Amino acid sequence: MSPSIRKLTGRIGAVVEGVDFTAPPDDSTVTALRQALNEHKAIVFDGVRLDNAGQERVAGWFGELTTAHPNVPATDGTTNVLAVDSETSKSNVWHTDVTFVVNPPQLTTLRSIVTTPYGGETLIANAAAAYRDLPGPLRALADSLRVVHTNQYDYARTSATTARREEYDRAFVSTPYEAEHPAVRVHPLTGERGLFIGGFARRIVGLSSSESADLLRIFQSCVTRPENILRWTWSPDQLLIFDNRITQHYAVDNYDAHPRRLNRVTVAGDVPVGVDGRSSEQLVGDASHYTGVLEVAA
Repeated sequence: MSPSIRKLTGRIGAVVEGVDFTAPPDDSTVTALRQALNEHKAIVFDGVRLDNAGQERVAGWFGELTTAHPNVPATDGTTNVLAVDSETSKSNVWHTDVTFVVNPPQLTTLRSIVTTPYGGETLIANAAAAYRDLPGPLRALADSLRVVHTNQYDYARTSATTARREEYDRAFVSTPYEAEHPAVRVHPLTGERGLFIGGFARRIVGLSSSESADLLRIFQSCVTRPENILRWTWSPDQLLIFDNRITQHYAVDNYDAHPRRLNRVTVAGDVPVGVDGRSSEQLVGDASHYTGVLEVAA
């Protein structure tokens, strides 16, 4: 039986039912889930009974896994699982995962471990819809730009630090990485164009820091228009999968001092390609220990 899919908003998000995560996947199920990701950008599953190994197995349906993070250690007893834990970090800045490497993950899976009595939502934005909404002159400008992303800007940093958060921050920036990406990425499966920026994007090639900040602010405001956003409220035993090639996300810090934890597993991605056919480049750092490179047929 094919999975059933129910849209959550007009532009992004769907709930998927009828997938047995305990059974080996058949090709038709994986194809249906990939098609759902291509169309809806983010898909959610309720009532999943997965441990870390099960989450790794399901993420592996979509390709080779990355390790947990280029710098931050994996959660105990795993290689591929990163704890997104309020005790160590609160990633309340819009970002796309790990864009400071030349081939960021193609998709991200998040599984609810500890949920909050209120707040703690994850916002996910459709960067393709944002690109389509740009006025023609801004679209043409974005098509021509290249942007440098770096981990030396720590999106997870908070003003109120604890020893565990300081330790996390030190690990996050311990090895510097910089990658140059097109400001507009062409999705290798759908051909859609999407703004490829977010919290790790620090400067536009050929522009000053102030000019870069002004332009990035304009483009970013288009990504995060309310019409483009899925606001997901977590419950126990849920799995969220989103297409990291063409979305941004944000963890809302609105749950006071309550603990919140999601476990993250990501799938290795391809090297982004711009509208002009030019690929991304690694400028600083070697992330080969973190991820292989997905080869996409031309």
